[in-house]
Amino acid sequence: MIKKTFLGLTLLLLASSCVSKKIYNELENKLANLQKEHADLTNENGELQKAKTQLESEKEGLTSELNKTKSDLEKLKADYAAAQNKYKVLQDSYAALEKNSGEALQTNLKKNHELLAELDAKSKALALEKERLSKNAQRLQELEDLIAAKEAAMKKLKDTLSKALNGFEGKGLTVEQKNGKVYVSMENKLLFNSGSWAVGSEGKKAVVEVAKVLGDNPDIAVLIEGHTDDDGFKGTGPIADNWDLSTKRATAIVAILSENKKVNKQNLTAAGRSEYAPLLSNATPEGKAKNRRIEIILTPRLDEISKMLNEF
Repeated sequence: MIKKTFLGLTLLLLASSCVSKKIYNELENKLANLQKEHADLTNENGELQKAKTQLESEKEGLTSELNKTKSDLEKLKADYAAAQNKYKVLQDSYAALEKNSGEALQTNLKKNHELLAELDAKSKALALEKERLSKNAQRLQELEDLIAAKEAAMKKLKDTLSKALNGFEGKGLTVEQKNGKVYVSMENKLLFNSGSWAVGSEGKKAVVEVAKVLGDNPDIAVLIEGHTDDDGFKGTGPIADNWDLSTKRATAIVAILSENKKVNKQNLTAAGRSEYAPLLSNATPEGKAKNRRIEIILTPRLDEISKMLNEF
């Protein structure tokens, strides 16, 4: 509307250039007023648009809230209906219970007596089981203490042997503790010449030191194992093969240990293992040298431990 009026005035001015200045000024004033009115209306229209947008946003929020309220109402109605159903069921159950209370009480009383008797039997069985477990726990602790004592005794034995055989360190003799046992390993270079089972003087000194320690520990079981490499036996005499040679060497060590009167000979066992328990590969000279050996394996007596295990 304002644009059309402004256009008409403009055309009027263009069509009549002979209009008086007074009329011209009046028209200019009207034009200015119309332009100001147009600007005001434009601003007002912008504010109205903002208000419209805000109202539409609020409307969407209210609509969403209304939908949620309707949904909550429907859920409440459903919950109320379910509660009514449960209440009716409870009412029916109570009525039935009230009707048959005498018979029901007698039945429940009988069941309670049976349950009490069952609980009493289970309580007694539980008490017996607790007692058994307590005894087993005590035996287990005693067993653990005994095993720990055996381990400590073997550690002390290993330390004693290490000290006694300290002079042979670096000569092919080692002492170690593993798997609850003490292993004294002597390479053949310390004990025997090739193909022989006669113990040399230096090796005999080492075996004599072991015998002294065994004499002070009469409850230790002693297994002497002879080992060879995989080279076939090439000597002459009564030896047939590596089995014979490894066994002869083991019995030679037993003979030296037995010279000590304090050593309990019932605890000594000799065994030949031939080439079938190597420490290293026989593919190298070094490996062969390590495999040619005597192992003295010291084991604590386990009679007490076996007896305790049989009691479980």
